[in-house]
Amino acid sequence: MNKLFALASLAAALVASPAFAQTTVKDAWVRGTVAQQKATGAFMTLTSTQGGKLLSAASPVAGVVEVHEMKMDGNVMKMAAIPSLDLPAGKPVELKPGGYHVMLMDLKQPLKDGETVPLTLTIEGKDGKKETLEVKAPIKALAMPKAHEGMHK
Repeated sequence: MNKLFALASLAAALVASPAFAQTTVKDAWVRGTVAQQKATGAFMTLTSTQGGKLLSAASPVAGVVEVHEMKMDGNVMKMAAIPSLDLPAGKPVELKPGGYHVMLMDLKQPLKDGETVPLTLTIEGKDGKKETLEVKAPIKALAMPKAHEGMHK
């Protein structure tokens, strides 16, 4: 019986500990940029065990970082900042090109393939408690259209 109590106490301590993240980040990446480009997107899959919302994101590589959504308005694709992104309990929420994403604007330098971008995500749980996640997202080069490949050899 003492072992069971000890295990239950340990589990409660882990859940109560701020180091125990209620949200996981998977497959994070940032789209690479070219010279003079001042904005790009960060993409990932977020899963919150308890449910909550992504409140904000920050990165030292950008002057402005916002959570955005892209949606169709008639025949026009529109992108806009949103105040938060709901994270239903236990359900992966994909941030991807053409959908929800983290927008990095006023970039301080070009983002090159093979480097990483530090991101800080602030998430509020259903209980109102905030957690901060530090993410190192690899930069992936922009894919060059097939028609242009021959021109750059």
